[in-house]
Amino acid sequence: MLWLYLFLIVFFNGFEAGGYQASLYSIGQIYDLSITSMGLFASVELFATMLAPLALGSWADRSQKLKCLLILLGIQIAFAFTIFASNVALVFVVGIFFLGLTTSALQFISIAALMEAYPLTGKRKIGFMTSMYALGAFVAPLCVDQFIKMGFGWRLVFLALTIGSIIAFAGVFALRNSKTEEGTAAEDTETGGKFVIVGVLLLCVVMCIYVGFENGFAFFVDTMFAEVLNSTSGKFAISLFWVVMIPSRVLVGLFARHAKKILVASIIAIPVITFLITMMTDAGAVMALIVPLGLASGAIYPSVLSTLIGFSGNRKATATAMITTATGIGGVAFTALTGFLAEQIGLKGAMLSLSGFFVISLVSLVVLFRLNQN
Repeated sequence: MLWLYLFLIVFFNGFEAGGYQASLYSIGQIYDLSITSMGLFASVELFATMLAPLALGSWADRSQKLKCLLILLGIQIAFAFTIFASNVALVFVVGIFFLGLTTSALQFISIAALMEAYPLTGKRKIGFMTSMYALGAFVAPLCVDQFIKMGFGWRLVFLALTIGSIIAFAGVFALRNSKTEEGTAAEDTETGGKFVIVGVLLLCVVMCIYVGFENGFAFFVDTMFAEVLNSTSGKFAISLFWVVMIPSRVLVGLFARHAKKILVASIIAIPVITFLITMMTDAGAVMALIVPLGLASGAIYPSVLSTLIGFSGNRKATATAMITTATGIGGVAFTALTGFLAEQIGLKGAMLSLSGFFVISLVSLVVLFRLNQN
């Protein structure tokens, strides 16, 4: 049952991400932030997600991954509760930075632990595991909306994160010595357990651009609905974007053998759909287009992780840490860039500009496939 608690960790990582994204507009109003400042404010956590893998990837490969998870969950519990209990802006910024560190490390170590604990069924479980992140990110904006309507405010998200992390800590602690699957993954047999750095780096490029777009879109879609489309449905749009990722990621897990084809199709679809969104002036039309955008976006993460297995060898934590670092870089750079471009060419123009970077992702995949053939 270890996988259940690993899934729970990833669920609350998504919950924290979606909750923060849905709260950004309210936070901006409280602290009187411009759109550019909101982008920088969001980037604090994303910057931390970039640092954690650099410092902790090799540590996780050298140590028992479940013990690493317990340490990080303890830190996350402390800072999540601190954010909930404090009204001081500086405390929030410091707390969100450390939450970025812990959620980032928990994400890639949980994935690596899953790969090692379940070498035979890990590829399929990855699809379900990443869908847990999407499920958490879907639930959180709906919770934020209800918390605000009930007068509790968005800080209650961090109390929920505290409770969830405590449950995950208890489960991992209880099962830290449990037996797992025995066997060797087919991909490890094919590569002789080698760590192929070029292949991992090319996948890092793909994830950097994808997560950059995902954050740029998700952090500002509420603002776009409120200020451009004159609609109050922005938080629902964030949840819709995330909820359609759930079946998308489950399907990738079920059809993991076609991960590369799914990856190519998704990378082509995202800029096309984003272009259509920027052409629309009706909030309902934009909401409808968010469905296929979420489906295409949701497929990328598990497809990349499934492909990564064949290049990571016996250094799975290091490989997933590199992927997580790339996501942090993309999140920091592209979220800040979205805020800057929004003030220059508008939010729709900024999102369209972000989607153009997927051309680089497509080129990276072409190089990767040729490398794999050789």
